[in-house]
Amino acid sequence: MTSTNFKINELFETIQGEGAFTGQPSIFIRLQGCPVGCSWCDTKHTWEVRLDDQIPVKQMLEKAQESDHWSSLSPLQILEVINEQGFKAKHVVITGGEPCMVDLTPLCQTLEQAGYSCQIETSGTFEILTTEKCWVTVSPKVNMKGGYPILTSAMQRANEIKHPVATEQHIDDLKQLLSLHHINATPVYLQPISQKKRATELAIQTCIDNNWRLSIQVHKYIGIE
Repeated sequence: MTSTNFKINELFETIQGEGAFTGQPSIFIRLQGCPVGCSWCDTKHTWEVRLDDQIPVKQMLEKAQESDHWSSLSPLQILEVINEQGFKAKHVVITGGEPCMVDLTPLCQTLEQAGYSCQIETSGTFEILTTEKCWVTVSPKVNMKGGYPILTSAMQRANEIKHPVATEQHIDDLKQLLSLHHINATPVYLQPISQKKRATELAIQTCIDNNWRLSIQVHKYIGIE
């Protein structure tokens, strides 16, 4: 097994609040680093990777608030932490940041061999390197500050597409993406940005009109991470 290490901002157990696995007990592994630059991002503390922000694993696990501090762990060390923490969930969500900036294959292999299912949440702007069984959620980020295009390979690898929406332009962007990358059968979830009433109403009506699905970030409504 490779000794590749991953920069971990957070590692915790909760309930998945978005997309196809809504309600699923899950272990979240939040990786540090993202150059995409989404204006509405709620994890901007994961954007920058600075060596002087590296901290011991114990401190990372005990963080009481969001910070840009991270720990370096190998796949086997991550599995050891999960076991030591006594987490009961068997579904692991790898997010960020932008997790697909690195090859996630060794991490997902290690977890799957230990009996876990894996899910990746990515912007679709980097090649997705993972196992065949891993569930891939692409949340395409169009025309963001970082200037990264959405990759056809990412869109076609997606098991679900989860698109943040606030305006009609976001709907138009998604439809153009689906057409450009020849996506026809992949389930599409619309996620209202910031739970705003207007965005939610737009998402509901658009889901009805297009036979898409609604993702309302349940974790934020019930007040969990």
